[in-house]
Amino acid sequence: MIKAQGLTKRYGTLTAVDNLSFGVEPGEVLGFLGPNGAGKSTTMRMLAGFVPPTAGRAEIDGFSVTDQPIAARRRLGYLPEGAPSYGEMTPRGFLGFIAAARGVAPGDRAARIGAVVERLQLGAVLDRPIDTLSKGFRRRVGLAQAILHDPPVLILDEPTDGLDPNQKHEVRQLINGMARDKIIVISTHILEEVDAVCTRAVIVAGGRIVADATPAELIARSRYHNAVTLRLVPGSDLAPVAADLRALADVAAVEVAGDRAVTAFPKPGARLLTAVGDLAGARGWPLERLELESGRLDEVFRTITTGPAPAQPPGSTP
Repeated sequence: MIKAQGLTKRYGTLTAVDNLSFGVEPGEVLGFLGPNGAGKSTTMRMLAGFVPPTAGRAEIDGFSVTDQPIAARRRLGYLPEGAPSYGEMTPRGFLGFIAAARGVAPGDRAARIGAVVERLQLGAVLDRPIDTLSKGFRRRVGLAQAILHDPPVLILDEPTDGLDPNQKHEVRQLINGMARDKIIVISTHILEEVDAVCTRAVIVAGGRIVADATPAELIARSRYHNAVTLRLVPGSDLAPVAADLRALADVAAVEVAGDRAVTAFPKPGARLLTAVGDLAGARGWPLERLELESGRLDEVFRTITTGPAPAQPPGSTP
């Protein structure tokens, strides 16, 4: 497993990471989220052993990252932010170098390189200098080196950064396929990535953990959870629609967005979909769409990361 206890990183008077404690078990895909400057990448670097903590400790598969660094890194695949590499090398040469550095047996190197090249569709650029590749291809080369030695633990910092929608889908499928027998931590600012691949999310703000929950639990915190949104045809008069919705017994509030959408928010424990649908039919509202909202992760993220950070006792896990 991955285990962090009281991880702290200070740069002079700046505390970038402040007493983080959490664990990640086999089979989990942990999304590590936060606004820019929240301490995500610094935490990833400490877990990977690239930045020493000011205080606290991190373990990879039972090995201390600081006290047993070689054993810890053997079990780790790491994709740093920006996927740094040697620009004058080709992907073929770079992956061969990584295979040798990682101790892959000479007789197994061609097969391992071939497998990751096929998985990440690098065949077309295999013999081109990395400096000449697009950002998306450079990112895929970085991901290839992270999984080349088939490690049990993966730490991926912004794994889909710079990829087009099709490539993002392919990388997410790859992550989902590996999740069954690996521990995977993904640092990301792309909220749809949490829904797509993560079984759990830790949100940090100001270097501290402000939430630790499943994606479903986070979405359930949204004020839009179980709300009903009506989208009407252009030119519709929304005022009477909003007034009629406010009159429903189980409606706590109504919000008008733009000139075509109205959202009704339920009172605690209430369900609105049937009542709103019946009312829309009775009034003959010109609907384009009637939608039961599961919740909006972006709204939850904004609420959590802009509020005050809760106190985190030493060694605790929120």
